[in-house]
Amino acid sequence: MSDGSIRKNITPGILVEVVQKHHQRTGELTEGVVKRLLTKSFTHPHGIKVQLESGEVGRVKNIL
Repeated sequence: MSDGSIRKNITPGILVEVVQKHHQRTGELTEGVVKRLLTKSFTHPHGIKVQLESGEVGRVKNIL
């Protein structure tokens, strides 16, 4: 698994696990395919924010 806090590791079409805003306390992960990247900076300490093809938005924790 690669680091989800570095933008260059993430491209549309890859399978990832994200944590959604309302699951940050529990750390519940949602699996999905990246539709687009929402974070513009090269890195983010909590993970790059992406939109999944399902429409859900979250920060990448694991790249599968």
